[in-house]
Parts: sequence; structure tokens; C-alpha cells
Amino acid sequence: MSLMRQIAWLVLGVVLAALVGAVGLSTLSTQQLMRTQLELKNADNAQALALALSQQGGDGELIKLLVSAQFDTGAYEFVRWRGVNGETLFERSEPPRAGLAPAWFRALLPITAAPGVAQLSSGWNAIGSVELMSQSSYAHDALWLSSRQLLAWLFIVGIAAAVVAWGGLRRIRRPLDAAVAQAEGVLVGSYGQVAEPRVPELQRLTRAMNAMVQRVKEMFEAQAGQLLVLREQVHHDPLTGVSTRRHFLAELDAALQRDDGPAIAGLVLVRLRDLPGLNARLGRAGVDDVLLTLVTALQAYPESVAGCRVGRLNGGDFALWLPAEGVAAETAHALADALRASLPAFGPGVQVALGAIELPRERPSGVWLGEADAALARAEHLGEARGGFVVEIVAEPGLGREQGEGLWRAQLQEAVGQQRGRLAEFPVCDRAGRVLHLECPLQLDLGTGFVPAASWLPLAVRARLTAQVDLFAVDLALKAISGDGQARCINVAPASLADAVFLPQLRELLAQWPQAARALLLDLTEAAATEHFDRLLELGQQLRPLGVKLGLEHAGAGLAQVERLYQAGLDYVKLDASVLLGVAGEAGRAAFVRGMVIMLRSLALKVYGEGVVDEMDAQALWDCELDGLTGPWVTSSLRG
Repeated sequence: MSLMRQIAWLVLGVVLAALVGAVGLSTLSTQQLMRTQLELKNADNAQALALALSQQGGDGELIKLLVSAQFDTGAYEFVRWRGVNGETLFERSEPPRAGLAPAWFRALLPITAAPGVAQLSSGWNAIGSVELMSQSSYAHDALWLSSRQLLAWLFIVGIAAAVVAWGGLRRIRRPLDAAVAQAEGVLVGSYGQVAEPRVPELQRLTRAMNAMVQRVKEMFEAQAGQLLVLREQVHHDPLTGVSTRRHFLAELDAALQRDDGPAIAGLVLVRLRDLPGLNARLGRAGVDDVLLTLVTALQAYPESVAGCRVGRLNGGDFALWLPAEGVAAETAHALADALRASLPAFGPGVQVALGAIELPRERPSGVWLGEADAALARAEHLGEARGGFVVEIVAEPGLGREQGEGLWRAQLQEAVGQQRGRLAEFPVCDRAGRVLHLECPLQLDLGTGFVPAASWLPLAVRARLTAQVDLFAVDLALKAISGDGQARCINVAPASLADAVFLPQLRELLAQWPQAARALLLDLTEAAATEHFDRLLELGQQLRPLGVKLGLEHAGAGLAQVERLYQAGLDYVKLDASVLLGVAGEAGRAAFVRGMVIMLRSLALKVYGEGVVDEMDAQALWDCELDGLTGPWVTSSLRG
């Protein structure tokens, strides 16, 4: 039983005890008073009647007449005239009257008064005695009415006292409830402060809770800051601030494995030519300034286009990943123009070679790097012959959009309308090999067979059809869950959150499958938490009562915005492959992953790893205490 309920029962018990005690004591005292008054009445009436009878000179008939008159004018049980020897000479009597008081009340509180007795005389001679007893029903009626009135008044007072006590308990309970809500908020990663009440004891409790929550928040933020520093040290070049070679290659592998990007993308390699000669002519500080100028030009793209990545491959080689189709050549020429305008300020001989390629994303990363290196080598060779800034472009033959946007839009709408789609299934397993849930990216049949999201998702975003597609995917997942009971995860595009009809239709769809909805997981990209936080928060508030779990996929650098992360109400986070690849061979990367797991666990979040391709990496991630892994290695392990 809760403390407040115990206090409420205690107050109720005290009030009831006070009521019962007050009514009982008042009734007993009134009973005693009635008995005393009745005895006095009997005695007084007997004395008055004896005085009147003694004046009749012993005439028996007159005495009987006066006794009858006294009996008829009063409320008596009996009036007796006894002789000198105690024999009854004359008596008038009637049985006790019922009155208004109930029988149980009269039996519980009897009023038994002694009869009144007085001596009779005629002159100096005794002629007997008179004895009378008044009816007690009137006394019981008066006692009954007074008890009822007292009980009514005390009941009213009790109700008033209960109302006052309830108000007082509610006033006490309010800060206690606030303290409980504050403590529960800490468990889910919310660090709110509570206003201090006026009650001194509760004020000290609230002050202590606020101080504790503030300290926990500061510790969490300090840990997040340490993770940022560690991430910078592990993933970024100390001079230029861009990704190191190892981290850039991990980002490239992760980008090529994703299903939510364009089918064709670009890569630009930039080389500062004759780096040893520049070091000799300009010195180390001068070359550092040249490198920073080059990186400034490269960084303009990630700052304006989401998904772009810049990395330093070695001393003078840099790479720019372009997650878009048909922009590699334009970007390379724009970079060359920008560098041609800025680098000559450092003196003659500062030249750059650029190689750009555009390939399908299903090509392995080795092919991408090989083609890009070949293009860069040709550009450098041409630069030796011609001098200046040289750009070499390599594009896959036959690439390009073979049909218009209108046709693509019609095909997407037709595929969704005719339910021509299926869910691919990639397991997410725990350390024991148990399948926690299935990642289920949607594949659509656009007339030429089922194609992954990488082919049609950019078109769906452009045509504003992501809400319809995501609802279709959720419907397929709910039907599959109801069939086998296996939890499934669906990717939701951030663009769907901006669609006004998406959330109401999603709630309506989930209401049709209440049991299956409890086994449904919805993945949103990290951008949903960093750029659409309010919509993400509303989505969680609407879907959490239905049992749907929400999480972030491809999480990495954006998790540094911890002030929003611990308010998002998420259930899990999936770390991006670019954060995890190579963790087995790099202690700093493993320390960063372990620190991120600790930080996310403090928010009561499950932590999963994406894109695991190597058994050594998998073992290192299990040592970092991730809750589950997914990727090619996990799939092959289950099949094996």
C-alpha cells in the first residue's frame, strides 16, 4: 500500500474514531442525565401527590379519586397506594409506551429510573405510602432525537474535516508525485527540475532531488563531451579536421551498402601535386596553409549537401563522396575553378589534379577506389604535360535516366496501388545468435522486377510519395508479423514525417492490427532527430501507447546533440557501419564505440550495430556490449 494511501486511511480512521467516540460519550452522558431527571421527576411527583392525599383525612374514596386523577393527567407506568403494612390498596397502571426510538436503541441504552415513594399520614397517624413510576419512552425519544442531531452535525464536521485533510494530502502529494516523475524521467533520460514546495521537509527533499538530477545531467554531458573529443581524435585528421583515411573508407563502405541512397553516386579525388617540392619551397607551415585552403574548398559541399563526405587519404590526397547522380563532373570542375582562384596566392608551382568517377553503388569499394585512382593518375600525367589544374572524368557507359520523372511517378503509384511489393529480411541477432527482429527494407516491382529502395527512394522523395510507400511497407510488415509473430523493422523516410496525412493514417493502420503493432519497429535516419526533432517527438507520443518501438538508424556523428537525444523518447539506436568498421584493429575506435554504448545505455536505449562484415569486428563489438548486430556477417552466420 502506498504511503499516501496509508496516510489517507490513517486520517479516515482518526476521523471515524473521533466521530464514534464523540457520539458515544455524548449519548452516554445524555442517558445518565435522562435517568437522573426521571428519578427526580418521580420523587417530586410522589411528594406532591402524598401531600395532597394526606389532606383528605384518611378518606379512602377521595384518596383513590386523587390517585386516578394524578395517573390520568401524567405519563406514568403506574401509581400505587400502599397500606401501612405494604399491601397495595389501590393502583392504576399501563404497559410501557413504544415511542419514537427504535427497539434496538432502547435495548442498547436502557433508562431505568427508581420509582418515587412518599409517606401518607392523617394528622399524626400514618396511613400508608404512595409510589409512582413515569413512562421512560419520552426520555428515550429525547435521547434518540438528540443522538441523531449530534450524529448529523458530527457527520457534517467529519465531511468538512475529510475535505480539508484531502486537500492537505493532495498538497503534500503534489511535490512527492513531482519527485517520482523526476526520478522516472532520469531513467528515460530526462533531466527536468522541479519547483520547491513550501513544506520544509518536502522542500529539502525536492532540493536534494534537483541537485542529484543536475549532477547526473552534468556527468552525462561531460561523458558526451569526452566522446566528442575521442571521436575527433579517432576519426579526424588533426591538421585539416576532415576524416582520416581509415574512417573515410569505412564511411564509403557504409554508404555503398545502404538501400536508401541513389543507385548511382560520385567520387572525386583531389591531389596536391609535388608535395615534397612544395615543402622545400614553402616550408611546413606554408604547405599546411595550402592544405587548409584546399580543405576549405572541399568542406563547402558537406556543409550544404547532406550525405557528402570529405577525407584525407594521405599527405596531399583528398576524397569527396557525392551521394547524388550526375554531379561528379560538375563538382570536379567547380572545385578546380575554386582552387585555381585561391591557390596561386601561395606562389607558383602550387597545382592540383582531380579525378572524378560516377558508378553504380552496387560496385564494391575496391572498384571505386581503383577507378578513381586511375582517373587521378591520368589527370596528374596530363598535368605534367600541360601544367596547371587538370580534371579527369570517368563515367560508367550507359548510365543515366532512361525515362522521365512523370513515368517514374506513375510506376511508383501503380506499384503501391496494386500492392506490388515485398519486404527483404535481414536479421538482427544478439550475442547468443537469437534473432531479435528482422530489418525489412521495401522492394517494389516497377514493371521490370523487384528493385531495392536505392533505385526508387530518391524518386519517391522528389515525387512526395514517401508517405504512401512507407504506409505500404508498414502494412506488409503488420501482416507478416500476424502470420509468424516475428518482430520486424521498417524504415520510415524523414520526408514522411512532414506529410500531414502520414501520422493519422499510420495510427489507423496500426489500430487494425493491435497485437502485431507491439512487435513493429520503425527506423528513422539520424537526420530525423537532428533536423525534425519536434515531428519525431510527436510521432513517439502518438505511437508509444500502441506498443510500437522507435529508433534511429545510421547513427554516428549526429548523436553528439545529446540535449535533444535524451528528450526524443527512443527505444534503440543503430550505430552506422562507418563508426564500426575496423573496430577490431583500432583501439581508439573501439574505445569510442564503448563510450557511445555507455552513453546510450544511460538513456535506457538498446544499441545495435549495422553493416558488420568481419568476424573479428563482430567479436570486438560484442566486447563493447552491443545488444545486437546486423550485416553480411550476421546473415552468413545464420545460414552457416
